[in-house]
Amino acid sequence: MKSLQILLTLLHLPLLAQAQEGWTLHECLEYALQNNIQIQKSIVSEQKGEVSLNQYKAQLLPTLSFATTQSLGYRPFQESSAIVQDGQVTAITKKVTGQGTYGLNASWTVWNGGANRMNVKNQEIENQISSLSTEITGLSIQEEIAKLYVAILYTSEAEKVAEQLAETAKKQWERGQALYENGQMAKAEVTTLEAQYSNARYDVVNSRTQIANYKRQLKALLELDLNTAFDITGQEPTDDQVMQPLPSAQSVFEQAMSTRPEIRSALLSIDAATLKEKIEKAGYQPTVTLNGGIGDSHSTGSSVAYGQQMKRNLNGSLGVTISVPIFDQQRVRSAVEKARLSKTDSQLDLMDQRNKLSSVIEDYWLNATTNQQRYLAARSAAQSQRESYNQLNEQFKEGLKNVVELLQGRDNLLNAEQKLLESKYNALLYAQLLKFYAGAEIDM
Repeated sequence: MKSLQILLTLLHLPLLAQAQEGWTLHECLEYALQNNIQIQKSIVSEQKGEVSLNQYKAQLLPTLSFATTQSLGYRPFQESSAIVQDGQVTAITKKVTGQGTYGLNASWTVWNGGANRMNVKNQEIENQISSLSTEITGLSIQEEIAKLYVAILYTSEAEKVAEQLAETAKKQWERGQALYENGQMAKAEVTTLEAQYSNARYDVVNSRTQIANYKRQLKALLELDLNTAFDITGQEPTDDQVMQPLPSAQSVFEQAMSTRPEIRSALLSIDAATLKEKIEKAGYQPTVTLNGGIGDSHSTGSSVAYGQQMKRNLNGSLGVTISVPIFDQQRVRSAVEKARLSKTDSQLDLMDQRNKLSSVIEDYWLNATTNQQRYLAARSAAQSQRESYNQLNEQFKEGLKNVVELLQGRDNLLNAEQKLLESKYNALLYAQLLKFYAGAEIDM
């Protein structure tokens, strides 16, 4: 029943993707975790690990096998012969004879230095590492989705600014044409206004192209195909969201060291390497194996009845095999040395992961802090530039300002708006990523 529910859920998700056009950030994250191919492949690797674990557990048990051989013999010039088989003398005169042998054999490794049990433990650790690898992949994809989502929001707002400026540039160009027709403006100035309008339209097209590209990348992470309609439903962030209180970089790092799967995986890798070294050292110790078997045979060339032969030839065996390594061309020694080096490598990986995590968190904290400060300055600067440009535009209509002053005012406004949008969305993004690395969910 549970499997059926899961199947129905998985079947429902693609239908939801086709019907839904506006996606929230939460919906994007949830859908990606269930449908992203990299995550699915990582889950398959986990399942392979479970198969390997069952195989190692089975090696603790005895082996049992059955074998039979059926053969024909042909002596074209045979007249009569005596054959000794399993201690029995039989006389045959047939040229074609048949023989059958049957064996049921069992073997059980009683001791091999504890390698079998340590292999089970080692595979359990490897499975935990594999599970953490899936978690790492999921977190990485969530982070990429958040960045693309914010990029779409940022570029969408930049598009609105570009559209407003394009509309203003169009009116300025039309005003310039009217002044030119009345002899109040030179042709060169009208051409400059037309170029400004063309650049403004280009900015709009460029913003739309960037939005489409970001959406394409986001759809790829969601594993949505070309024909699936896609858009997001995010809203412009409030000042409270942009200026939300930030945790210290040290507190985020301490929480990340205890929760991030990269660190837990690196610690488990050291445990696995330590256990692997013990497994290789087990190769120095003797191996004790119990062996037992039951055998039987028969022959068509015997004067003894088939059933009587099977009864007489039935035999059993039981023995112990002790294998003591003496000289193995340094195979075990080399394996132990490699395992010891792998352990050192795992310890270095832990240090590397720790340093990378520290660097990423510090970078995110600096970006969040800096962009919050920039946002406060850019917000007032953009407001001032908007008012200045509006006044400049009115003065241009009245002939009090020339084209050069108008273009300079437009450039100043564009620069101020760009700084405002960059600082606003960067502050929002990096504040969320800081909380994400501290163990919280991304929520915008």
